[in-house]
Amino acid sequence: MQDHEFDRILSGEGDLVPSSGFASAVMDAVRSEASAPPPIPFPWARALPGIAAGVIALVYLFIEVFRQAGNVTAAPSTLDKAFSSLAPAFREAQMVGAGWILAALALAYFCVKLSLLFARDRA
Repeated sequence: MQDHEFDRILSGEGDLVPSSGFASAVMDAVRSEASAPPPIPFPWARALPGIAAGVIALVYLFIEVFRQAGNVTAAPSTLDKAFSSLAPAFREAQMVGAGWILAALALAYFCVKLSLLFARDRA
């Protein structure tokens, strides 16, 4: 084929006609979307007590941490004894890089959950 044949073929514009039933299908979709009920609002009244309890717990935790940091001469608690017995296991896990492994697993988990959330919203 020569250039002038390509030009002749490409210059001829035909009328674009939608397939049969396209306009009615689009209008049916528009009508069904317009008649859909509004989305359900987030129940903030039920979530606020839990959020407030979490904030109060975090504030209490920070206060206790700073209070215990100032009180170094206190007798070791049961929790301190439990952590000291677990120290060799933590050192072993640190040697094999368990922290990085757990971080990678958590990141992969959240990436999959986020992609599933986006995929569910599109469906």
